[in-house]
Amino acid sequence: MDDSNKETHVSTDGARAGATPHMTRYILGISLVLVVAIFAFLLLA
Repeated sequence: MDDSNKETHVSTDGARAGATPHMTRYILGISLVLVVAIFAFLLLA
């Protein structure tokens, strides 16, 4: 008989299927600054 309620433990990298690069935080920050600058330009223009 198969026990289907058995817990499965997977490492964080294994669950994500890879590592996340630290470049993402810079891309999000730069994008946020650009969006704010564009909206400010449109609002003041």
